[in-house]
Amino acid sequence: MCEITCDELGPAKVIQLYSPKEQLRAVVVVDNTALGPAIGGVRMSSRLTAEEVWRLARTMTLKNSIAGLPHGGAKAGIIADPASPGKERRFRVFARMIRNLTEYIPGPDMGCDETAMAWIHDEIGRSVGLPEEIGGLPLDKVGATGYGLAECAEVAASAAGLELKGARVAVQGFGSVGKAAARFLADKGAVLVAVADSQGTVHNPDGLDLPELVKVKRESGSVVKYSKGNILPADAVIGIDCHILIPAATPDVIHEGNAETIKARLILQGANIPATTGAEQILHERGILVVPDFIANAGGVIMAAMEYAGKAEQEAFTAIRERIRNNTRLILEKMSTDQTLPRVAADALAQERVLRAMCYQDS
Repeated sequence: MCEITCDELGPAKVIQLYSPKEQLRAVVVVDNTALGPAIGGVRMSSRLTAEEVWRLARTMTLKNSIAGLPHGGAKAGIIADPASPGKERRFRVFARMIRNLTEYIPGPDMGCDETAMAWIHDEIGRSVGLPEEIGGLPLDKVGATGYGLAECAEVAASAAGLELKGARVAVQGFGSVGKAAARFLADKGAVLVAVADSQGTVHNPDGLDLPELVKVKRESGSVVKYSKGNILPADAVIGIDCHILIPAATPDVIHEGNAETIKARLILQGANIPATTGAEQILHERGILVVPDFIANAGGVIMAAMEYAGKAEQEAFTAIRERIRNNTRLILEKMSTDQTLPRVAADALAQERVLRAMCYQDS
């Protein structure tokens, strides 16, 4: 049963798409457009649900708002295995089906990349995260989300009682976001000690060789083929002895059942909705600082919005740095002043801007 609920922000539209001829099932949720046309990624997964797409769309509304972007929030999901045949065809048919949904601007998400955005753009002339050859700022290639996570870490570390230089980092999910976050954090002196993908976790308390790990992942398909570490189950990364934990894959990987096992002092949410509400409450009570997704991982959508506005790559990186650092400070201050969870503080700040914008709309 799909549990989509409405509140004062939205969602404005929930659209189910189905083409029996093309064997395409998809969901689009346009949550709120008070700040402008909605930007949000297209996620491709065989396990996707309408409820998940709705939760992700709300995250995009809050993320775009608090980042100061002239965009509302939306999300789309194509319910299919991204490794199955016919991927290009599915994206092209999906694009044609949303041609007239002009208030939604698709971007890349889990299960797709800038090539998929090029297919969509070729069909309807409307997408972000395009390949650089056709004028885009390729979010994954340049590591926009990972760059933002590292900037967030630099601000949040002191609030968690950490020195970023020498801090031990564990990354759950070694896709484009996880790899970029590890690289930018290493540039700031942090030490990568554990990485997990769907096949398992590799752990070495003395540190992992990041370039070699990236090579192993590219050539073999999994980090478990890396030979200089202990191989553990995929979910073991959550409880690794580390200072900073970055969940950068699927939703709800941190939940009430494993929140007590976490040893990290700082969690930077590289994925969208990677922790349940109950888990965040447990972690807060344990004194573990959790920086919410729409604060920590906003680098990708900031760059996407800058691309849409015709800005250059360096301008986009400057915007990511300034906005994420500022927003991290703001929620830490509000959290301390109001004695509340980081997410509650961040929600209040993000919703305030959306609600003010909604006052100017014709009801």
